[in-house]
Amino acid sequence: MAKDGEKNEWKEFIWNPRTREFLGRTASSWGLILLFYLIFYIFLAGLFALTMYVMLQTLDDHKPTWQDRLSTPGMVIRPKADETFEIVYNTKNTESWDMYTQTLEKFLTPYNDSIQAQKNDECVPDQYFVQDDSGEVKNNPKRSCQFNRTMLGSCSGIHDHYYGYPDGQPCIIIKLNRVIGMLPGKDGQAPYVTCGAKREDTDKIGKLQYFPENGTFNLMYYPYYGKKAQVNYSQPLVAVKFLNISANEDVNIECKINANNIPTGNERDKFAGRVSFKLRINKDN
Repeated sequence: MAKDGEKNEWKEFIWNPRTREFLGRTASSWGLILLFYLIFYIFLAGLFALTMYVMLQTLDDHKPTWQDRLSTPGMVIRPKADETFEIVYNTKNTESWDMYTQTLEKFLTPYNDSIQAQKNDECVPDQYFVQDDSGEVKNNPKRSCQFNRTMLGSCSGIHDHYYGYPDGQPCIIIKLNRVIGMLPGKDGQAPYVTCGAKREDTDKIGKLQYFPENGTFNLMYYPYYGKKAQVNYSQPLVAVKFLNISANEDVNIECKINANNIPTGNERDKFAGRVSFKLRINKDN
């Protein structure tokens, strides 16, 4: 009997035909609750939409409103076979270095002189190419300076399609990461790249040749205004050719940016403004 009483109580709790209550509430009570939550969530959705709208009004389509104050940009090399930053090949084995030359060719194709002449301007060298907005009038899209592939000399791949790899005189390409508004160098001194062997390999690296001359990033390629504002921007490059590096040995190399207003390395990132990689050229005796 006790079980039957409990069963009836549960039935009445779910639906009470005498008071017409469902789960202890009348239809009007449930209606008021649902109306309250409907209004509450509509209010929350409206508040979220208003907040997003106000925030979006503060954003610029062409330039980030907020960005980290990067004192030192990162550096990248090409070719980069994998995340280990190792370039290892045999001069007599075409398959071992062909992937490097193909990577360089693909990377440098947008820098062909004919493509650069169509997209970008011939700028005055050794000075910043500043393109300020006129008050509320945006000076967009902004123009970009030509960086012609021929500026990389014997590392351009134009006359030597193999970039010196089968001759044991390989080329690598270095570029700085883009930082909006950065003005590297001051007092007319352009930033430049230097490469050298780590302490244990100083006698193995031999002579280096830089393109453009002295491994400089000309000031006319700065400042950078962003991907949307400067759609045809071509990052300046520096090529390094290893003329007589020791064969059949690992050579650990470090390249770094040098400028009178760019510090190299910091407490948070000791590799800021520099890049390290291993180069090994095997030659059959």
